[in-house]
Amino acid sequence: MAFCPSCGSQMPAGAAACPNCAGGTQTAVTTAPAGGLTDNVAGMLAYVTIIPAIVFLLLEPYNKRRFIRFHAFQCIFLCIALIVVSVALQILLHIPFIGWAVAILVWPLIGLAELILWIFLLMKAYQGHMFKLPVVGDMAEKQANAV
Repeated sequence: MAFCPSCGSQMPAGAAACPNCAGGTQTAVTTAPAGGLTDNVAGMLAYVTIIPAIVFLLLEPYNKRRFIRFHAFQCIFLCIALIVVSVALQILLHIPFIGWAVAILVWPLIGLAELILWIFLLMKAYQGHMFKLPVVGDMAEKQANAV
């Protein structure tokens, strides 16, 4: 699935022109800007910790592209959500019996789920898909469209 670099809308498979833009030939997200990263690689790298996500939102050629902005914002919002879950679980650890069950059963499962989600998001971004997570994906899409 390709996305228009100008307006960010989905383009039909094999289409040379974006149906939503005012004419002109548009290329898919897999084309590289001069001397830079392709959009799919930059979107994938945005998920490698929160630092590249912030850098992509600050650097000039990348912060203009909706695809990269979406993945950078989704990474930032996902990191914030995971920090909130981590703090809540840390508080639960101090409750006898319940906290011990959380430490033994829930914490490793959450860590495994985070790893699987991270690999899944890396693959989806590399494939050029704008996969939206349920809550943070909607917030990321609003922020990506705002600029």
